Amino acid sequence: MATFKEDIDPNNLPRHIAVIMDGNGRWAKGKGAARIFGHRNAIQAVKDVTEGCGELGIKYLTLYAFSTENWGRPKEEVDGLMELLVNTLKKEINSLHENKVKLRTIGDIGHLPKACQDNLSEAIEATKDNPGLTLILALSYSGRWEIVEATKAIAKDVKSGKLDADAIDDELVSSYMKTKNIPDPELLIRTSGEMRVSNFLLWQIAYTELFITKTLWPDFRRENLYEAICAYQTRDRRFGKVIERTV
Repeated sequence: MATFKEDIDPNNLPRHIAVIMDGNGRWAKGKGAARIFGHRNAIQAVKDVTEGCGELGIKYLTLYAFSTENWGRPKEEVDGLMELLVNTLKKEINSLHENKVKLRTIGDIGHLPKACQDNLSEAIEATKDNPGLTLILALSYSGRWEIVEATKAIAKDVKSGKLDADAIDDELVSSYMKTKNIPDPELLIRTSGEMRVSNFLLWQIAYTELFITKTLWPDFRRENLYEAICAYQTRDRRFGKVIERTV
């Protein structure tokens, strides 16, 4: 049986893939279960996509794991998510090493429970020298929050005389983002069929290719990842320019 993987051009891979992991609650509801049941069953999707990206040679994978808006969800669900995060980090640290994955985070991490912060710090420190895929978890994160934080930092440096306001350009603003030294995503995958970016990497996705799938995140597997990459490879990435083609 043919698979999308067979059609992937290894010379045209995105360096950075970002994923809005959506649909856990609807998946659970469809099975008559609580929303946290969907979150627990989403772990296999995370593993499949992480390992799939690593095997293909993708350099960066950013997963939108928990937004700043998610703090407004019911306490029971938030507490369950935080506990799930801690337990998953403990269980998967060996797998990260085996797959040579380096873990990073972006977001307002100080708002996470101490147990989450401690386990994240331990996992990041333990995997910092791994040479393979860099897995970035966006936790307590939103694009607007990141832009506001960058703006504050720039304003502070201008006020102190460290920075000349006339020197501010796209490149400088990017250097104040939490993703500095990380290339912007070439491909953004959103599951569950929703047609929005949900306050995710707003600065970075200006020219990112979007792939929307109706598949709910707990059902997302490597073949879905390969399909998204194949779709990406059919796109003309013009960055606002016109490409003249010769016949």
